[in-house]
Amino acid sequence: MKKIYFTFFIAFFSFITAFSQTDSSRLRITLLTCSPGEELYSTFGHSALRVTDSVTFTDKVYNYGTFDFNPDFYPKFIRGKLLYYLSVETYPDFIYGYQQEQRSIIEQELNLSSKEKLQLQQALQSNARPENKFYKYDFLFDNCATRIRDIVNSNAGKAMTIKNILPYPEVSFRELIHNSLNRSGMYWSKLGIDILLGSGLDKSAGNEQTMFLPDYLFKGFDSASIGNKPLVVERRPVYTASSATTSPKSFFTPFIAFTAILILFIALTLLRRQWSKKVLGFLDFLLFFCAGLLGILLVFMWTGTDHMLCRNNYNLLWALPFHAVAAFFLNRKTKKTNQYWALCVLAYALLLALWVVLPQDLNKDLLPLIVLLGWRSWRQFKQSENARKVTHI
Repeated sequence: MKKIYFTFFIAFFSFITAFSQTDSSRLRITLLTCSPGEELYSTFGHSALRVTDSVTFTDKVYNYGTFDFNPDFYPKFIRGKLLYYLSVETYPDFIYGYQQEQRSIIEQELNLSSKEKLQLQQALQSNARPENKFYKYDFLFDNCATRIRDIVNSNAGKAMTIKNILPYPEVSFRELIHNSLNRSGMYWSKLGIDILLGSGLDKSAGNEQTMFLPDYLFKGFDSASIGNKPLVVERRPVYTASSATTSPKSFFTPFIAFTAILILFIALTLLRRQWSKKVLGFLDFLLFFCAGLLGILLVFMWTGTDHMLCRNNYNLLWALPFHAVAAFFLNRKTKKTNQYWALCVLAYALLLALWVVLPQDLNKDLLPLIVLLGWRSWRQFKQSENARKVTHI
């Protein structure tokens, strides 16, 4: 028994001695990449840094994607004033949360020197202080992934060299987002993002700028090097969700939904019944009123919030804010209403004609809806014209 204890002691001592010769910091720092979740804020996955200290026997996760869900969450979120912050939690607690959500996690160990690990740990600890932990979230340029990219790069001995991870040249931020959403079949989320976010999302993304998405941060780190050594020395799955299978894509896409609505309007028009005319009148009101409300929302997001990406939004060419008022005057056949609907027909015709050359990539699923808005505007114009002719006779 004494020999067993002595052998164990020698082996343990030899391990510690060998470890201390290669890494005096006794730190292990890894990037954790989490798969997408079902909630909108988790659509693109998540990134965090794990710091394991074998001296203090601590295992912590530094998470830049934390926010407080308090009573004023939604007003701050809508106005672009919601502050995110760096939180620190134990590794088991972090893993448990993602296990509950059935989200897979993969880990990449960073190949940093002892000095670089200590510097990175100190930088994270400094960021986590109450006076430093809050930051104003920016979807493209300042989020949980870009903060990790920047803090690792700034505390490495040499600047990171990242191989080309662009899916193709001149890829835009919008296309990168589309690629992620299309893989998950999240077409309605894609539509919402395309409607709310303006032409700024259509700028070309640089190689390092793609790393605003956790998947591309993973790819970037995997391909990166510091000097002559790779940034990542090892990668391994931490947790593989049991439900991590490709879910079937929904048949009920926005394009199908808007096409069905267009067909409904056509069918009611062809019926030429008294009741169908009344239904069409009500549906016209809903169509223009909802389009107008959406336009008012887009104007507010452009002018009344701090969301930079909501500016210069060309969706206002079809979601006309004035429709919210015009919807209440569909039965008024005056000269002014006649001119208004004539201008609307012209606006929709020009939008469709210039679709491919617009500075903003509008969502193609909207085409049936825009055709419907143009057609119903033309119907309002013709009805107004006919009513005015009858009046003059």
